[in-house]
Amino acid sequence: MNLDCFKAYDIRGRVPTQLNERVAYTIARAVAEELGPQMAIVGRDVRLTSPALAAAVIDGLSAGGCNVADIGLCGTEEVYFATAYYRAGAGIMVTASHNPMDYNGLKIVREGARPVSADSGLEAIRWRAEQGGFTPRVRGRTGRLYHREAYIRHLLSLVDPEVMPPLNLLVNPGNGGAGPVLDELDAHLPIQLIRENAEPDGNFPNGIPNPMLEENRRFTSDAVLSFGGDLGLAWDGDFDRCFFFDSHGEFVEGYYMVGLLAEASLRAQPGGGQGTRVVHDPRLTWNTIEMVEAAGGVPVQSKAGHAFMKETMRRENAVYGGEMSAHHFFRDFYYCDSGMLPWLRVVELMGRREQSLREMVRERMERFPCSGEINFRVDNMMDAIHRVMVATDARSGHIDRTDGISVEFPEWRYNLRGSNTEPLLRLNVETRGDRRLLRRQVEHISAIIEAGV
Repeated sequence: MNLDCFKAYDIRGRVPTQLNERVAYTIARAVAEELGPQMAIVGRDVRLTSPALAAAVIDGLSAGGCNVADIGLCGTEEVYFATAYYRAGAGIMVTASHNPMDYNGLKIVREGARPVSADSGLEAIRWRAEQGGFTPRVRGRTGRLYHREAYIRHLLSLVDPEVMPPLNLLVNPGNGGAGPVLDELDAHLPIQLIRENAEPDGNFPNGIPNPMLEENRRFTSDAVLSFGGDLGLAWDGDFDRCFFFDSHGEFVEGYYMVGLLAEASLRAQPGGGQGTRVVHDPRLTWNTIEMVEAAGGVPVQSKAGHAFMKETMRRENAVYGGEMSAHHFFRDFYYCDSGMLPWLRVVELMGRREQSLREMVRERMERFPCSGEINFRVDNMMDAIHRVMVATDARSGHIDRTDGISVEFPEWRYNLRGSNTEPLLRLNVETRGDRRLLRRQVEHISAIIEAGV
């Protein structure tokens, strides 16, 4: 069986050539064998292929002797929540997040919503799936679990709606799964939601919801201006990532949201967060490090990717972890990423500070301007990285290999890394307050990469 759908921290591939019902069944059977859960949670995103794949996963887990609780159409964070809250031994979310329409995948967690990555069980699951010959088991029970009321209650317990200002929020789920959750939260909050593309629709009539791509942000930006929104929000398909737009319709890079949420999380801790850990990825770092240290916290760098970030957070007992790709992780959400908690906390913070999002991040954006993530399709990633290092005289700077290659000079730095989920080389550049230097270095590095394509 071809199992090249296994990636560094989850499973993704084209349907049906890399991932299909037979493959999904076999992987689920291997999960039951490797993790041995008495109970497992299964959820699925809005993609048209997800119901059949979820049914195959449920069948495989049940055949492996596991009792299965199906929570249906949901977000990835709801599988995390249900696995931890109901003390299940495993959870599987059927999703390909922001990948193209012909993709799908599986995200797997063990007890406590602990991640399963290549270093913590995913390779063992792959080996069992490849070997087959599973031990016969008494089939487990299957049934529907209605978890959402408990999930909504938990989210609301982590913020104070009383201090939230009566804002107009332009929300754009992109026809992914966020709409129903927003509807339920709306009933408990003093805000007005202006909904666009809120109906879940696996045909994605408005395109794949991936606000990381600049061309996908225009709709939300224009809608904020058209409807007079105080804040704009957009999500990817399984809404584990939340993207912010200010009242001028301008996209706020996830990098600056990491610093803002880190500061808020630290200041909410006893003793003002002194000595408390905050985890960040290596792509863009200077703003986060400065804000964490100013708030009395300790910045800890981790390899990018949800499984790696969660493992580092648990090891460090970090209060918060953030990636510039708009993944935000919270200790009080089982160390998992959530696409709902970030905006709830930002709205709460806007009320406490009596400031707009634009006012809270504008100075930070000027202090550490960044390129945002730029993607390149290349034939040989290692060759492209080597050529950039030579051309930028990387040996004269500080080199870090936590994830890909980061090179730091006194006034600017860059990170180059290959995607864990797509055949892309990703570039991020930042400077110390120098936008002309930023443009110059982005153009220089881009030209070097593209010359070898």
